[in-house]
Amino acid sequence: MIEELERSGNLLFRGRSYFPLVLYVLMAVVIGLGWDPLFQSFDLISALTCIAVSMLGLLIRALTIGYTPRGTSGRNTKAGQVAEVLNTKGMYSLVRHPLYLGNFFMWLGIMIYVGNVWFTVVCCLLYWLYYERIMFAEEAFLRGKFGQAYLDWSVDVPSFWPRNLKWITPHVEFSMRNVLKREYNGFFAVFLSLAMVSMGKTYVHISQDWEAILHPFWQNAVIGSFAVFFILRSLKRYSRVLHVEGR
Repeated sequence: MIEELERSGNLLFRGRSYFPLVLYVLMAVVIGLGWDPLFQSFDLISALTCIAVSMLGLLIRALTIGYTPRGTSGRNTKAGQVAEVLNTKGMYSLVRHPLYLGNFFMWLGIMIYVGNVWFTVVCCLLYWLYYERIMFAEEAFLRGKFGQAYLDWSVDVPSFWPRNLKWITPHVEFSMRNVLKREYNGFFAVFLSLAMVSMGKTYVHISQDWEAILHPFWQNAVIGSFAVFFILRSLKRYSRVLHVEGR
């Protein structure tokens, strides 16, 4: 069982960038069949609440990535597990998998906005079942590479939900440039996903007029977030403004 869990976890790790596609399909089914009794028309409070939940996830990721050196906490998939050092400080002093915790909240805001409580519950369970195996494989890799140092750290730090807020300051300075360089995709994806949910709900429940299907709030949100995405992506590709040595 241990070997099988590790193999399946490594397989899911390499394909984890495709997991959102499953959630998008489920969202489309729920909205298309009219199983979304909540938020059928635009409401500013609900929109801002869901944005805040997703931004909490982005903040968790930012606090993780801003303190981590190169070779850890990345988006690598083809290369498999990568860890040049064992992270035990910053967000890693609170939970062993802060990036996946951040991902969860980023998706939670979107799932809530779909407007079906049971859909949100089911998606949370799917997320846990999927990432539980990835976390198992990652921990097997870290345990094999760092041995007793990993065991000493992991015994007091929970895997996913923080038990305390005993923050240990990392030995490296926080780098906002590193965050901007690596997280602009997620920032834009949150607003685009929420806008797509709003479009689907409007089309099904209110109007099939394509000229009025996207509320002005979401039009401005998508345009603004895309501008941020475009600027940061250009800076990353065509300049060294966001480059940080050793990150």
